[in-house]
Amino acid sequence: MSIVEEKASAHPLHAFTVVAPSAPIPAPRAPVTQVPPAPRRPTLRERSAELAGLRERILSGPSPKATEAQHAKGKLTARERIDLLFDEGTFTEVEPWRRHRATGFGLETKRPHTDGVVIGWGLVDGRRVFAYAHDFRIFGGALGEAHAQKIHKVMDLAEAAGAPLVGLCDGAGARIQEGVTALAGYGGIFQRNVRNSGVIPQLSVIMGPCAGGAAYSPALTDFVFMVRGTSQMFITGPDVVQAVTGEEITHDGLGGADVHAATSGVASFAYDDEESCLSEVRYLLSLLPSNNRTLPPSTPTDDPADRRCEALLDLVPADPNQAYDMRRVIEEIADDGEYFEVHEGWATNVVCTLTRLGGEVVGIVANQPSSLAGVLDIHASEKAARFVQMCDAFNIPLVTLVDVPGFLPGVDQEHGGVIRHGAKLLYAYCNATVPRISVVLRKAYGGAYIVMDSRSIGTDLALAWPVNEIAVMGAEGAANVVFRREIAASDDPARTRAERIAEYQQELMHPYYAAERGLVDDVIDPAETRTRLIDALSALKTKHAPLPSRKHGNQPQ
Repeated sequence: MSIVEEKASAHPLHAFTVVAPSAPIPAPRAPVTQVPPAPRRPTLRERSAELAGLRERILSGPSPKATEAQHAKGKLTARERIDLLFDEGTFTEVEPWRRHRATGFGLETKRPHTDGVVIGWGLVDGRRVFAYAHDFRIFGGALGEAHAQKIHKVMDLAEAAGAPLVGLCDGAGARIQEGVTALAGYGGIFQRNVRNSGVIPQLSVIMGPCAGGAAYSPALTDFVFMVRGTSQMFITGPDVVQAVTGEEITHDGLGGADVHAATSGVASFAYDDEESCLSEVRYLLSLLPSNNRTLPPSTPTDDPADRRCEALLDLVPADPNQAYDMRRVIEEIADDGEYFEVHEGWATNVVCTLTRLGGEVVGIVANQPSSLAGVLDIHASEKAARFVQMCDAFNIPLVTLVDVPGFLPGVDQEHGGVIRHGAKLLYAYCNATVPRISVVLRKAYGGAYIVMDSRSIGTDLALAWPVNEIAVMGAEGAANVVFRREIAASDDPARTRAERIAEYQQELMHPYYAAERGLVDDVIDPAETRTRLIDALSALKTKHAPLPSRKHGNQPQ
């Protein structure tokens, strides 16, 4: 037994084994790892093909089913509307990839591209126009944060470019799931509407529901178009109205196109279908300048400037109490008989229309003897005042055709504020710096004569036909006041009254009375009306009439 073995046996707790010497144990070798080859980068051509596919999916919309549902309601899609608005192939879209970033209520799982609004620019008759179009197929066209930011973007671009802005509205108001951020988005739109008011033309085309806050932006724009049967505007819908007031009413009955075109005055125009509506939007744009620093576009015409309007001699009765259609007068003097009437169905006792004389755009304000004898009332004053302001803002000369017996009397008118509403029209004319020409066709009585752009409030040129009667009031009423005691004391009151009426007419109401006192610049042959207007507008084309330095006026409300 070896010494080592003997010790191990004697001391078992400390036993150990001696291992014979051997070669050093090598360190463990790291496993060999196979490095995969770098993934092949797609070529630019492949990326371009991928882009085209993604863009095509965006352009096609959320689903064929959603498009079918839109068409089933008699409505076009947002992109179909854009195609009708712009010259073919000229629309450029921006931010088509935009998606909302909201969470909660399932929004995080529904993030479609465009976020329900298409924005961009294109050409209308070769002129630059910006537009946004709600896509009802996505969230019902409701406005959320990203949606609003896109509209802000295109509004800012239109302002910077000095070009008109068209809103194709088809949305259900604020996106409830996004809460107050959606409401803040409307605030940004309203602010831009006001900032651009009178700077660039703003047109709102209502092509579906437009409720709550969504209704205020169109009300701030220059013109509102609506489509019968498919578009509505209201602050609170029929369900809320019934819950609060108990009144039952349909969506169309509450805020349809005819309601706003004929009753409320919110809509400037109403049409039977979207195609004709958008065609008229294009036509209106052809009559407006791009911005307030430019003139409306001129259009060559084959209609001679010196064309006599002989038909006017038979069209307008000399008797001031007989009615006629003022539109026929406008048709006779306008280039090729064409004109574009604003608010045709609302406040029909005054006519406001855009037309061309000698190829140049003019705005015509005219009393309408075939409706309420052409008197001015609350709604007529509001309608005409708004139109005058629009024309003045966009450098459109004003022609006023006067045949007015006065303001409409009555308790309802007085209590409704006819004084302040009539003052709106007075304010608008007095504030206008564009060329202004008035023509008194027949009667022009009292304060209504003054308000209808008379010489005393600054019209540049006052003309009159040879049957004009410019006076404080009609001869009959004047005789009743001036000769009241004499008529009452007469043995034959009827005869005395007739004699005094004739006397008053001869002394104070003959056709040359105002001209003799410089309140009318010339009494003209009615057949020469077109020629004289075109000549005068040409002479006044370079008119410059600066207003006093001020932040803004405080017009009547």
